[in-house]
Amino acid sequence: MIHLLEIKTEKPVQVVDITDQVNGAVADSGVVEGICLVYTLHTTTGIVINESESGLVQDLVRRLSSLAPPGDGYLHDRIDDNAHAHLQAVLLGSCQTIPIEEGCLVMGTWQRVLFVELDGPRRRNVLIKVVPS
Repeated sequence: MIHLLEIKTEKPVQVVDITDQVNGAVADSGVVEGICLVYTLHTTTGIVINESESGLVQDLVRRLSSLAPPGDGYLHDRIDDNAHAHLQAVLLGSCQTIPIEEGCLVMGTWQRVLFVELDGPRRRNVLIKVVPS
């Protein structure tokens, strides 16, 4: 089963907790045992699993900016002026695979599925594919 989740971001850099939507896609699929792939369809976004605590989210955004700051003389900036967002997305990765057992995502107590916008605001799409085992 494939579910397409549309996300409308409101800021240039934004972290959106999509755990509930991913859980909903798993529940709708009826899959009891398997895996769930969460994949962003964009080159300036990322998918991570971590806490959604506000301080940690701010730390993540700050660290990404320090590792690949805007306006650092990137060659790609001659085209779109968003090379920093592409580089930050490479650091995060574009997908996560989560096991499913007893119809639920297998995640730790504090783990959440986070969509990270790095070049917003925009309309974005995340593909959620639920695969039975």
